[in-house]
Amino acid sequence: MQWQKMFQIPRSICKIFHGFFLSPPQLHARSFSEVRAQRWNDYDSPEEFNFAGDVLDYWAQMEEEGKRGPGPALWWVSGQGDEVKWNFRELKDLTCRVANVLEQTCGLQQGDRLILILPRVPEWWLVTVGCLRTGVVFMPGTTQLKAKDILYRLQVSQARAIVTTGSLVSEVDSVTSECPALKTKLVVSDQKHEGWLNFQSLMKSVSPGHTCIKSKMKDPMAIFFTSGTTGFPKMAKHNQGLAFRSSMPSCRKLLSLKTSDVLWCMSDPGWILATVGCLVEPWTSGATLFIHHLPQFDPKVMIEVLFKYPITQCLAAPAVYRMVLQQKVSNLRFPTLEHCTCGGESLLPEEFEQWKQRTGIHIHEVYGQSETIIDEKGNILPPNTEGYIGIRIKPTRPLGLFMGYENDPEKTSEVESGDFYNSGDRATVDNDGYFWFLGRDDDVINASGYRIGPTEVENALAEHPAVLESAVVSSPDKTRGEVVKAFIVLAPEFLSHDQEQLTKELQEHVKSVTAPYKYPRKVEFVPELPKTVTGKIKRKELRQKEFGQI
Repeated sequence: MQWQKMFQIPRSICKIFHGFFLSPPQLHARSFSEVRAQRWNDYDSPEEFNFAGDVLDYWAQMEEEGKRGPGPALWWVSGQGDEVKWNFRELKDLTCRVANVLEQTCGLQQGDRLILILPRVPEWWLVTVGCLRTGVVFMPGTTQLKAKDILYRLQVSQARAIVTTGSLVSEVDSVTSECPALKTKLVVSDQKHEGWLNFQSLMKSVSPGHTCIKSKMKDPMAIFFTSGTTGFPKMAKHNQGLAFRSSMPSCRKLLSLKTSDVLWCMSDPGWILATVGCLVEPWTSGATLFIHHLPQFDPKVMIEVLFKYPITQCLAAPAVYRMVLQQKVSNLRFPTLEHCTCGGESLLPEEFEQWKQRTGIHIHEVYGQSETIIDEKGNILPPNTEGYIGIRIKPTRPLGLFMGYENDPEKTSEVESGDFYNSGDRATVDNDGYFWFLGRDDDVINASGYRIGPTEVENALAEHPAVLESAVVSSPDKTRGEVVKAFIVLAPEFLSHDQEQLTKELQEHVKSVTAPYKYPRKVEFVPELPKTVTGKIKRKELRQKEFGQI
């Protein structure tokens, strides 16, 4: 982080931040807290849109004109308490430098693809916005990926560049010989690495002058790797509409952020929620994004942070709130917190009530796909009938919905039923028009906010000689809501082994060959797996038994 000292804000501004920290309610009363970014309506979208040029640079201009308050755009805190604070003018300067690094040093052009694997460090935001300025399609990934995961992503995406942290250099180097499309490797590290360009050094040498490209709304912006029930992760491609949607009046009501708000979004940078909740949503509103490095979630740290910093809004997975409630803490009345949001899975009704009683704040669940309930063929169903949540894509595909699975038209067609995109989520709609979410129709496991495809875990287990075959499903867990459970049929020569020791060995094996969050926290050895007449494993049956449904 030493290079960041070059761009630290003046001491005079630090004093303003210090005052902001001590007395946040004062900011809410300032007149410029009501300044809004340029607005579009819900029905007409511009032909061209670039989040960096149309939104971030707008707020930088508002700061130049004294029409935005003193709160930072990005407020980052390390595990040791060190802080980085950048306003929108500084973000513009820094991200323009990144854009020049990408174009001038790396030779990247609009439409080229870049894999971005960084933890919660300020450089993640700089590189992401730098990609937006240049039209480079960014593809985020979690730092828990292993060489095998990285190889697959590099090969299937034909990425021309990768930006990652020093801890993953060896993992990347072990597979790059198999990735001829990869031309540039950038590392965010205080150390030099042979064959890698040092991000910090390049940032010092380039100019802050850059002209943002004029992106068409339909131009690709990002690709997110999704976990499916069969095969490897698919590439869900999004256009500029993913960022534009937050500028629409209806979407602005989701969090109702103000410039005086401080939003803490706890998403891992590898997931789509980080792009939306940790970048697009707060900065569309000119609000402050608060980030704590937090390599691993610790509910005690979360409680300390919410008491120490003037955070007004919190966005996190349900498991985060559940873990906080399980702490033996007498006081959870956080002094500045006003609004809490969760999504991706559900909390129990009693957990919602406990949070309200102990904090005085409701938790708002968000779901971003609901529109109509349909059957498998895309027919609209009557009220109080269970079906799939579908989004109408004809005659006009809505902004923010992914463009399709890149290089996989067959998979794309599988989720398009008639005039609708089939989300795969089961639900009903009542007579008053309220949607009641029931759950996923597929086998994807949602553990602590991480979506895990069972095939990925089964493939990892299959590499161990003890595993004859396996089936991976979700299993209920008091703390995490769901966890990964593996049903394993052992190879004959391992039947006499100590099962407790073998369980630990298999868990460590999975951690070593794929992202550690995927490892099975529960393991059950079985003589055989339930299968259909065609030989397919009945995962649904195993999952239903786990949840006591049969």
